[in-house]
Amino acid sequence: MTYFYIAGAGGAGREALDICVALGQEVTAFVDDVAAGRFVRAHLVCLPEETDAGALYVVAIADPDARVKMSRLLDELCLRPGSLIHPSAVIGPCTILGDGLIVHANTTISSGAEIGVHCQVHYNATVGHDTELEDYVTVLPGANVAGNVRLETGVTVGSGAVVLQGRTVGAGALVGAGAVVTRDVLPGTVVVGSPAAQLVNSSR
Repeated sequence: MTYFYIAGAGGAGREALDICVALGQEVTAFVDDVAAGRFVRAHLVCLPEETDAGALYVVAIADPDARVKMSRLLDELCLRPGSLIHPSAVIGPCTILGDGLIVHANTTISSGAEIGVHCQVHYNATVGHDTELEDYVTVLPGANVAGNVRLETGVTVGSGAVVLQGRTVGAGALVGAGAVVTRDVLPGTVVVGSPAAQLVNSSR
């Protein structure tokens, strides 16, 4: 039996708990500054400094910037990043999976993909062959990332979005829900629509 701390007691945290239940893994507690002292689905929510050194954790927070801060804090407290992969997910051969990965139900990560640390691939999403997800990438529900795509650090691909074959999405960019990316996306930008175009005067 492996015991996990789940950092984040919101919706993404509860979904991570669902994966633990499906895997038969035990959750020690949620970790969340805001909700500390409460119970979420019968699990205590504690402060980061109340965790046990050496234990495994995952950061179940969708926002990549918040995920960076929390993972670094828990690393400093000598916890170790684990991974949660739902048993219904399909992971192709010759894939490389980084620490801290969360893969939800009915997800497919195809052959030869390379996934960085603390990435999230949410339910019903697909990641194509030979695609690279750098660190802290979030692929939200129902998104389709085709083959030979590169998603740089901190990219978020919105629900139902499509990133076509061979495209690169630059670091920190946000692909809006339902967008279709037909060309490379500049770092730090927000793109929406089909075909996806940069949202003017946008801010994350």
